[in-house]
Amino acid sequence: MRVPGLIYASNAMAREIAADKSTQQVVNVAHLPGIIGHSIAMPDIHWGYGFPIGGVAAFDPDDGVLSPGGVGYDINCGVRLLSSGIERRELHGRVAALATALHRAIPSGVGSQSHRKLNEGELRRVLTRGARWAVAAGYGAGEDLELAEEGGCIDGADPAELSERAIERGKPQLGSLGSGNHFCELGYVAEIYDQEAADAFGLALDRVTVLLHSGSRGLGYQVCDDSLRSMLRAADRYGIALPDRQLAAAPLHSDEARRYFAAMACAINFAFANRQMMTHFVREAVDEFFAESCDLSLVYDVCHNIAKWETHQVDGAPRRVCVHRKGATRAFGPGHPDVPERYRAIGQPVLVPGDMGRYSYVLCGTERAMQETFGSSCHGAGRRMSRAQAKKSARGRPIFQELAERGIHVRSDSAGTVAEEIPEAYKDVADVIEVMHGAGIARKVAKLVPMAVVKG
Repeated sequence: MRVPGLIYASNAMAREIAADKSTQQVVNVAHLPGIIGHSIAMPDIHWGYGFPIGGVAAFDPDDGVLSPGGVGYDINCGVRLLSSGIERRELHGRVAALATALHRAIPSGVGSQSHRKLNEGELRRVLTRGARWAVAAGYGAGEDLELAEEGGCIDGADPAELSERAIERGKPQLGSLGSGNHFCELGYVAEIYDQEAADAFGLALDRVTVLLHSGSRGLGYQVCDDSLRSMLRAADRYGIALPDRQLAAAPLHSDEARRYFAAMACAINFAFANRQMMTHFVREAVDEFFAESCDLSLVYDVCHNIAKWETHQVDGAPRRVCVHRKGATRAFGPGHPDVPERYRAIGQPVLVPGDMGRYSYVLCGTERAMQETFGSSCHGAGRRMSRAQAKKSARGRPIFQELAERGIHVRSDSAGTVAEEIPEAYKDVADVIEVMHGAGIARKVAKLVPMAVVKG
């Protein structure tokens, strides 16, 4: 190990985490050349491809590497939160109908296709402009761009680095939810812990919210898949000793890393545009449901699976480093120039979804995160069961009915997907949040409770 491993957890969590292979993955990441500080894992840590999910690592530009396993297959899987002026009581007796309307409005599921199939020229513009393309095409407003990480578009994308297969998979899928743990969740603000931050974020008790969780769909998966063989060859070529072949990597200054970054940036921008288009579909559906404009406002859009260049304090001096976040959220603190001006006194919003049966949280980044975790926090609850285990546990149970009896209306084209996502398949996100809040990495702002969930 070139650096120590650092895992944030409570005592109870630590015992559970220790029984999982993810701890060995923290060790493995610490072997990579040019890693700085620590190989870090958040309390929602669980086993993933290469890096653990919940893993964070920063690399020196001269000696460090870029690893697709530190980003994952669902490049720029992320979450955006919408706030509203709608009171929870206004939905009394109408939640099920609105859930159905949202399900109709957002294409979802394995292989789902958008309402708008792109031609190749349009797709290439999406890949370089991200959410900017979507807004220019009428899917949202310029204000939305100010409230997304990286302004909804990352530099360095080059569509020429994508395979034909990636292009073909991307054409019909922009503006679709996908499957697995992706969702659109209608909820409300159940608790506020920091009134000043909640006011800044536009969150008020009993006001309706919408969470969208999705990524780069088949295009991003293909970018990762296409890169792995060349990165394995690069590791051999540059003499990088890999404790796990899933950590295939190339030096940051190499041609292989440059090409992967250019392709990855395309997928990042696709995901930004994807969430922007679905935001538009949600707004249309809610406005139609209420027969008036409901002014669903974007609070923020955060990335979960990404590698990018950032400047951080290292050994007391500012240093440009490549930060990998695999199932982790950027959590920049107050005063940082990359935090939107309206939130700068508070810190960046950190959006942490839980499971479809309990609750999600809004936090804000802190200066402590800047000092310890390269401005990073947790991204969700973290799985406790594999998908196969969850389906076995759910066998024979009326999951839709169970959730409806708890006041949560689920809409999905696949009972199998819902079975994989049963609440008990995940850790209690409240426990994860308490670790981050207690460690001073992210500060609690509000709790959101679901009323309706659209799944793939």
